[in-house]
Amino acid sequence: MKILQAPFTEEMMRSLRVGDEVAINGIVFTGRDAVHKYLHEGGELPPGVNLRDGIIYHCGPVVMQEPNGEWKVTAAGPTTSIREEPYQGQIIRDFGVRGVIGKGGMGDRTLAACAAHGCVYLHAIGGAAQVLAECVKKVRNVYLKEKFGSPEAIWELEVENFPAVVTMDSHGGSLHQEVLKHSQAALAERV
Repeated sequence: MKILQAPFTEEMMRSLRVGDEVAINGIVFTGRDAVHKYLHEGGELPPGVNLRDGIIYHCGPVVMQEPNGEWKVTAAGPTTSIREEPYQGQIIRDFGVRGVIGKGGMGDRTLAACAAHGCVYLHAIGGAAQVLAECVKKVRNVYLKEKFGSPEAIWELEVENFPAVVTMDSHGGSLHQEVLKHSQAALAERV
């Protein structure tokens, strides 16, 4: 298990390879469909959100507000990442993103952006939303909630020992492509 401590530098991410297990410590920002489309179309990040040397988490967390006004994450599972494929490469490039957390993998454009800009795709375990929520130690802020609603907002989360696996690296490696290739070969043998 490799420990990734913020800030998430290019050197740190380029040291990772497909298959590496990591534990993430520091700040991650959630971002789903609405945020990706908004940024892709020229929208600006709100003051306080800095994605440079940061990580975007494809997640619509379930968040409750405590009586004292603080937010508490009760579920923080990954959402399917491929929906962000039309936007992700540009966002990695334009905002200096070093890591993307999600599930299911991404396509060729994202893989190319990871190689060009020193970023990795990190696969989080689907179906473990409550377990992953335990890794969220604090909600620091929420942005664009009024514009996009709670699941699509940008949540600033402080995480500790958040587990993930590198499935796309900055060297052109993609576990998703390997699995597809092996699956196609196995299917071809059966036909």
